[in-house]
Amino acid sequence: MSALTSQHSRLFDTISAAAGQPVYLVGGAVRDAMLGRESHDLDFVLQKDARAVGKRVANALGGGFYMLDEARDTARVIIQGEDGRKQFLDFATFRGPDLEADLRDRDFTVNAMALELGSERLVDPTDGAQDLLHRQLRPCAPTSLTSDPVRVMRAVRLSLALDHRILPETAAAMRHAAGLLERVSPERKRDELFRMFDGQRVDTALRLLDRFGALPTILPELENAKGVQQSAPHIYDVWEHTLNVIQQLEGLLAVLVGGDAGRAANIHASTVLLFLRKYRENFRAHFDALLTPSRTPRALLFLSALYHDISKPEARSVEESGRVRFFEHEHIGADVIERRARALSLSTVEVQRAVTIVKNHMRLHHLAATGNPPSRRAVYRFFKAVKGAGPDVCILSLADVMGTYGVTLNQEVLENELMVAHALLDGLWETPEEVVRPPKLLDGRDLQKLFDLQPGRRIGKLLEDLQEAQAMGKVSSREDALRFIEQRVKRDPS
Repeated sequence: MSALTSQHSRLFDTISAAAGQPVYLVGGAVRDAMLGRESHDLDFVLQKDARAVGKRVANALGGGFYMLDEARDTARVIIQGEDGRKQFLDFATFRGPDLEADLRDRDFTVNAMALELGSERLVDPTDGAQDLLHRQLRPCAPTSLTSDPVRVMRAVRLSLALDHRILPETAAAMRHAAGLLERVSPERKRDELFRMFDGQRVDTALRLLDRFGALPTILPELENAKGVQQSAPHIYDVWEHTLNVIQQLEGLLAVLVGGDAGRAANIHASTVLLFLRKYRENFRAHFDALLTPSRTPRALLFLSALYHDISKPEARSVEESGRVRFFEHEHIGADVIERRARALSLSTVEVQRAVTIVKNHMRLHHLAATGNPPSRRAVYRFFKAVKGAGPDVCILSLADVMGTYGVTLNQEVLENELMVAHALLDGLWETPEEVVRPPKLLDGRDLQKLFDLQPGRRIGKLLEDLQEAQAMGKVSSREDALRFIEQRVKRDPS
C-alpha cells in the first residue's frame, strides 16, 4: 500500500508495542491506502482495553488524549505528524465478539477492511477490495442503511469523493432509508452535511440528496425554493439559481483559497483571480481560522449560500409590468438561517456568522450598482455591518452574480462587482487602521470628563460618529477628535 510510509511503520510499531495484543487499522484509512491516498485520520480496533491502550500510545508519542465515547470504550490520540499537520488516532474495541463481526457492522464494503499491524494481513469479509477495484458503492448488509440512516448522506459523499458508482440496489436502499433520517439526531446530520460541504462537487451532492428524498429531512426549507421564477437578469428559478451559486462558490474557493489553477481556465474565474490574486494568502488565513475545533468556515459558508435566497418565495411580489421583485428577502432570510443553524446545534459564533452572511449578501451588489468605487464611509459601514464575515460576504456575492447571469454574464458586470470587492478587501487587509478599524482617539470617560456628559447611549453614538469620521479621513488626531465632539455637543446639547 503505497500511501503507507516509513512514518506509518514507526507509528504502527509504537502502537503494537503499547497494545500488547493484535491491533487493526480499519475503515477509510485502509481504503485510502489502497487507493494511494494520504490519510491523517487513522482508526484502530482491538479486542479490549482501547482506553488504556490509547493512553499508553499518547504517552509514548507525546500526544494529547481524550475519550470519545465512554460506553463504547473509544478514545482519541492527537499527535503532530512529521509534516507538521495534526494526526488523529482513534482506538475502539470491537463492535461485536470479534473483528469480522465489527467489519460486517460497518456502513459500506469499501470501509469494512482491516489491516493487521505488524503482519499487514488484510481482513476483508465483505469483498470491499473488489468493490474498490470496480469503483462501486455497496452496503455491508441489507440493513446497513435502515439501521443507521445517516449512511444515506455518507453514501452520497463517498460516491463523489471516491468517484464510485451507486449501484441500483444501493440506490433503492437509500431511497427506502431516506425517510428514516427524521429519527437521526440533528448533530449527526449536521456533521455529515458539513463533511460534504468540505468536499468537492457540492452542488451535485445536493442534487443527489434531493433525488434520493433525503434533503427535505435535512434542510426542509429548501423545498420551497423549487419552481419560484425570477425576472432578468436571473436565468434560473430560485432553486436552480441556488445550486448554480453553490457551484460557482466552489470554483471561487478553489481559485482563491485552494490554489487550483485549472479552475482559472474559465474566463470569469480568471478575471476574479486577476482582480483578487494579491489576497490569496489572506483568504487562506481567513478560512484556516476555525470557528469551532471540528467545523470549518468553508462549510459554514456553503450552508449560508444555500440559504442566501431562502426567503424569496415569501418575499416575492409582482409589479404591474410583470417584473418579479423580492424586497427585503435578505433580512427575512437571516431569520430563517438563524432558526436552521440553531436546529443544527451550531455554536453561537457560527449562528451569528451565518446570519451576518445572509443578511448582508446584497450589500456588495448595491455598492456595485453605483458604477463607482465605494467611498471610505461605505467601506467602513460595510465592515461595521459584516464584522468578521467580510471575506465570506465578498466571495458569496461574487458567486451570486455569476450564478445569476450564468452563461449570459458579461465582463463589465463582473468587473464592476470585482472593483467593489477589491476596494473592500483592500480596506480590510491593506489599510484597516485607516478605513475599517480606526484607532480609538477618545473613550467614554474622556467624554464624561471633558464635556460633562452622563453615561448612556448618547456617548456611544458620539463615539461611533467619531470613528466613522476617522474612517472618512475627517479626523486624524486627538485634537481633531476633541473639536469634532465639541461641535456635535454644541449642535445638540441635550
